[in-house]
Amino acid sequence: MSASVVSAVPAARPPRKPSRTMERIFFAFMSLLMLATVLFGFARTYFLAGMVTAPLPNKLIHFHGAVFSLWILLLLVQTALITTGNVRIHRALGVYGFCLAILMCILGPLASLDMHRRGEAPLGLTADQFLIIPLTGISMFAFFMVWSWRTRREPAAHKRLILLATIVLMDAALGRWPVAALQQHPPLMGVVEVSFVLLIVLYDLISLRKVHRTTAIGLAIIAVVIFTRVPIAQTHAWATIAREIGRL
Repeated sequence: MSASVVSAVPAARPPRKPSRTMERIFFAFMSLLMLATVLFGFARTYFLAGMVTAPLPNKLIHFHGAVFSLWILLLLVQTALITTGNVRIHRALGVYGFCLAILMCILGPLASLDMHRRGEAPLGLTADQFLIIPLTGISMFAFFMVWSWRTRREPAAHKRLILLATIVLMDAALGRWPVAALQQHPPLMGVVEVSFVLLIVLYDLISLRKVHRTTAIGLAIIAVVIFTRVPIAQTHAWATIAREIGRL
């Protein structure tokens, strides 16, 4: 009797696996898309200005720009290594990549404080208000990088987390796009940034017939932070916090 009941229960379907070709094309596309975003944002003031000879405020910002540019280059290299099947080299290089991420988590706040000290504040915000944008961006980057390190043996989660970590850095480039609407309306810039994550959602729905758990959590975190940080920055409480941070 029990055997017949068990046999009547349908076997659980194995999780759907995406096409290897589709997977490689998508992650290569995302890497190139973020490269294009950075090039478009920083072309006039950094890349076409000679990088080393670019008229940046000080040596800290030069070092910051070089390190963050290296991250985008590393993303392209790592994606290419996976695409060509060089997994062992990819993993070895990943250790250096994580060390680079740690350096970025140090340089990011230092550059933000330097910018705050100089009173530089794009997007129509004050220096105190704008400080929340780079600080929350590098905080999300650090969170996703720690998570990606913990899931480095889980390729599906790991590669999504690396993309999410890179996406939250895109606001620096987006804020420098020569597009008046983005410059005048910070929430619109947030919509563009979240759209990068929505591309991962779309890929998940096409390839997996569902949204990967990592993508869903990442989208929730990024959307909440991006669409609440400017209103928070305009409060008296944040003004007090920003002034205290600026004294560091």
